[in-house]
Amino acid sequence: MSQLVVTFGEIMLRLAPPGFERFLQSPQFVATWGGGEANVAVALANFGHPARYVTVLPSNPIADAFVGELRRFGVDASCIVRGPGRVGIYFVEPGANQRPSKVVYDRQHSAIALARPGDIDWSKALDGAAWLHVTGITPAISEGAAGLALEAMNAARARNLTVSCDLNFRKNLWKWGKSAHEVMPELFRLTDVGIANEEDCQMALGIEVDVDVESGRLDQQQYEKLTAKVLEAYPNLKMLAITLRESFSASHNGWSACLNDRQEFLVSRRYDITHIVDRVGGGDSFAAGLIYGLLNLPTRREALEFAVAASCLKHSIPGDFNRFSAEEVKALMKGGGSGRVQR
Repeated sequence: MSQLVVTFGEIMLRLAPPGFERFLQSPQFVATWGGGEANVAVALANFGHPARYVTVLPSNPIADAFVGELRRFGVDASCIVRGPGRVGIYFVEPGANQRPSKVVYDRQHSAIALARPGDIDWSKALDGAAWLHVTGITPAISEGAAGLALEAMNAARARNLTVSCDLNFRKNLWKWGKSAHEVMPELFRLTDVGIANEEDCQMALGIEVDVDVESGRLDQQQYEKLTAKVLEAYPNLKMLAITLRESFSASHNGWSACLNDRQEFLVSRRYDITHIVDRVGGGDSFAAGLIYGLLNLPTRREALEFAVAASCLKHSIPGDFNRFSAEEVKALMKGGGSGRVQR
């Protein structure tokens, strides 16, 4: 039985100053790649799981370089569509201690923003797949991109694929005329496995409970209430995972997650992450870990623990991509987090 996971979204050129410098403190940027759904595909491939990434890109050497990067990781890039527009860019200034990270988007008129429903052959893109993963980032880009995401999810449902959606609310992207709250509920009603944090549930679905994300400490009982409210509002959901981030500073976070599968409410081990190298892509590593765990591990508790451990490790790596194998993640799950030299 196929276990191929297809992810769909926008890839961007990621430009970051060296180390922990501010924008253009030195007259240079480090160029890598970033984008929620591509991050998930790369992480899955690194775990040894088959993954295909679908997007729309222009025909130029920059886009070609990204396709080559995907292939280097072992991600299937055969269904990427070429169209008019440009490669989107985002700038990230990594935070440290009390200085927060900053992100500046430059993605207007990108190829996927200009694309429209009908531009992607979903019969081909989903051929042989078992799972489709999308996020709330793509529908925020443009009306056309939102239509493509909806089209993809309907095509996946028609083929009885499992559909996961990470709500991933991005307030700086919803500029094309509709709000997240007007668009995302329709997509979430086509979702089997939901992934979110408390802000996503509030801003994208209009569902909230009394949680204080700025205080650092999290009340797990409130998150149990939140997952129950979302599952009640969306009877199609088989389960909902909520990431729990305690932000003490840009460099020091507590990290855990919970999962409600309508049978039980599970809370993961908590990791105290100090000296964070790069937290961007951490949520995508969680999503990839959860998908991998649900497809490959015997219990949902193990899937949740795998997802949290994978995401924890991502905080130690510069760039969007998680570059750990499944064996390395499992080693952390078993308590191997001392950081001792391996030789």
